[in-house]
Amino acid sequence: MKANLLITLSGLAVFPAVQAQMVDFDDYGPLRVYAQSPIQSINHSPLLRSGFSLPNDQKEWYITANIGSIWSESDVLLADYYQNTVSGGIKWQMSDALMLDVNYRWAFSADNHLDSLTMWFHDVFGFDQNGRQDQAKHQNQIHSDEYDIHIDDLSGETLENALTAYLGYQLLQNEHHGLSVGASLYYKAVDSGPFAEDSFAQSIQINYSYKNGQHHVSSSFGVSFIEDTESISTNNYNSRFTTLGIGYEYRSGRHGWLAEIHRYEGLVSWDENFSDASHEALLGYRYYLNSSAIEFTLVENFENMDNSADIAYTIGFRKRF
Repeated sequence: MKANLLITLSGLAVFPAVQAQMVDFDDYGPLRVYAQSPIQSINHSPLLRSGFSLPNDQKEWYITANIGSIWSESDVLLADYYQNTVSGGIKWQMSDALMLDVNYRWAFSADNHLDSLTMWFHDVFGFDQNGRQDQAKHQNQIHSDEYDIHIDDLSGETLENALTAYLGYQLLQNEHHGLSVGASLYYKAVDSGPFAEDSFAQSIQINYSYKNGQHHVSSSFGVSFIEDTESISTNNYNSRFTTLGIGYEYRSGRHGWLAEIHRYEGLVSWDENFSDASHEALLGYRYYLNSSAIEFTLVENFENMDNSADIAYTIGFRKRF
């Protein structure tokens, strides 16, 4: 009896140590949040990515859900609608140097009732409502007399239905520094509605990351090449545009606090708001489990208030195996 009790107590003493060894706070890099700007969000915009590779042959699957509220008013266009996105995919470190990331995105419009929250948020933090207060809440519309666009209700319409494959190559990696390059192939197929389109796009990007203890910094610069297709105004998109992102994470135990800034070059020339670059500020929280992580992100536009989501929220789950 005493022997059995001694074995049991010994097992309990060892159990916390075993549990501690099982905790695996992998480096998940930047937040997994796509562009929220109206034009860039329905086209191929490179992600802010880590400059570090995964361990050889490690895989990560992920899923994210996003809700956003779009507001843009110019001399030729009024865009006041909601966008919602579900995205999922898998990353695979095929070798020490090569990483493949395959992602599917579906974006659609449906009333997510963010107008009241958006206006409250802007009031609390002293942001200008930018004319939104003059429109009725919970509209889902795009109008332009100049381009003969009269959409009173976008609800149920698909904005994007796309598959992206990214191949990354590791140039440099050591304890503190990671440098990689990558190229993406993007295919979009929206069969019907005002955003109907069947097109390809490509991009190239370079990623650099630095980490030192609890501090992690990531940066990416990318160029997208857009196929010569027509946008909703029947005018063409620009043939290419650039993306710049930088992010910082402070990690403490199972908690990660993240801040990022994304800049997207304007993608069209027919509207003064959408021709200017958009800037998005992201604040995120990541909770680390043993071999997975949960992410919550708030996105707010700044600088050009008419070329991004007024506000957007993303929740994501990532799992390493």
